[in-house]
Amino acid sequence: MRKPDNAIKKVIIVGGGTAGWMSASALANSLKKNSVDITLVESDQIGTIGVGEASIPHIKTFNRHVGITEKDFMSRTQATFKLGIEFVDWKQKGHQYFHPFGPYGVDMDGVSFHAFWQRLQTCGHSDTLDQYNIMAMAAKQHRFRHPVQQKNTPLSEIGYAYHFDSALYASYLRGIAENKGVRRIEGKVVNTTLRNDNGFLKSITLENGQTLEADLFIDCSGFYGLLIDKVFKVPFVDWSHYLPNNSAWAVGSEKLTSQPPFTRSTAVEAGWQWRIPLQSRTGNGIVYSNVHTDDQSAQDTLLQNIEGKLVGEPRKISFKTGHRAQFWVKNCVAIGLSSGFLEPLESTSIHLIQSGISRLIRLFPDLDFEQIDIDHFNEQSVTEFQQIRDFLICHYKVTERTDSSYWQFCKNMEIPDSLSRKLSLFESRGRIFRENEELFNRYSWLAVMVGQGLTSRGYDANADIYSEQELKKRMSDIKHIIDVNAKSMPEHGAYVENYCKM
Repeated sequence: MRKPDNAIKKVIIVGGGTAGWMSASALANSLKKNSVDITLVESDQIGTIGVGEASIPHIKTFNRHVGITEKDFMSRTQATFKLGIEFVDWKQKGHQYFHPFGPYGVDMDGVSFHAFWQRLQTCGHSDTLDQYNIMAMAAKQHRFRHPVQQKNTPLSEIGYAYHFDSALYASYLRGIAENKGVRRIEGKVVNTTLRNDNGFLKSITLENGQTLEADLFIDCSGFYGLLIDKVFKVPFVDWSHYLPNNSAWAVGSEKLTSQPPFTRSTAVEAGWQWRIPLQSRTGNGIVYSNVHTDDQSAQDTLLQNIEGKLVGEPRKISFKTGHRAQFWVKNCVAIGLSSGFLEPLESTSIHLIQSGISRLIRLFPDLDFEQIDIDHFNEQSVTEFQQIRDFLICHYKVTERTDSSYWQFCKNMEIPDSLSRKLSLFESRGRIFRENEELFNRYSWLAVMVGQGLTSRGYDANADIYSEQELKKRMSDIKHIIDVNAKSMPEHGAYVENYCKM
């Protein structure tokens, strides 16, 4: 039985930014009945890092948890809607495909829709997957609307996320956290002390000499890893041999004339370039490998491909792909960049913060810090990183591009066995299975594998339940209904203006 005096009473979060203030606001909300004292320490001298301002749909769950309404969030963070990601020049130059936040067509009689689509492909039909997805078709026309609460319409299947200013989001969350009782202290951590009996972190000391003690410490200090690395010396598991990009340039530009409800990712000679439309401006950047190009050439490529005038100066970011061998050690939990980094190709950085916080809340310790709980946290964290890693690698490995040393490396590199099995299973009969509650579902894997050019030797035999004539009729009806409903949706920019003007 839990001892009443064994509860965590003080939590210190080291570092602000998105990770720090997401942690503070979520913990303040979840621990409000436990009278836990939460302090966040950050220094204005230390800048925050954000290589993207795009999200995936799961952020809506987090916002609801901390009491944020969508309209207020979007207005305060200059947000627009995101139906998915458009990939340009990834399979080959001149080719594009769309990764949407939602299903393709309709599963029929217990058989997955894509099995029927693959069957028709073997009959010579050239319909694209995009034609069977409401998000993809709406995105092409720069249209958006919220999903409807109605059955038997593709408008009920609309999945979406947001593009937003991450700095404004952190500021917004700070206000929420402070209103819930979180105390912010301005200061730079210059020293730490450990307990003699068990090696747990006892206190941090700030530049002004102030010493702060806590029962639990959360490291949100970014790539620096002030606690998880500098204090506990947790090694870093390097995945550069799978994901060679290690650098980025980021810069803003003026607002687009027509605001598309999607992120654009364009493959370039030694990496890829992003475009993220906000209400006030456009976020741009290039992610690249400095082994295959130099910094100046990468910046030149970025600037040559930007629409409109620049807002600010390009900012250089260096990173290493991978994760800490342990995310939670003794009484220290790493959240955000201090725990690891996966490049922003599929907008997962904020989600990894969110899932780390959620996992901590579910396994929130008492002063005994049970090792089985810590081990479970670490195992689940590593698994999630590995699953997302495999999804990202798929974009690079499955390609027809060989026009540079970078793409030749990607096409020929060794990949994890877990990804190799998934690709082989699809190549057999087009089957996709979601494993261990992985983040990206079968629709996401389908979009990327087909979009990148992966083909199957056959199709699922279960798709033979209809005659070819009946199947063509069913598929034609589905495509027509999606087309009509997509065209009925309002223009995205006007919708945002009316709904959540900044």
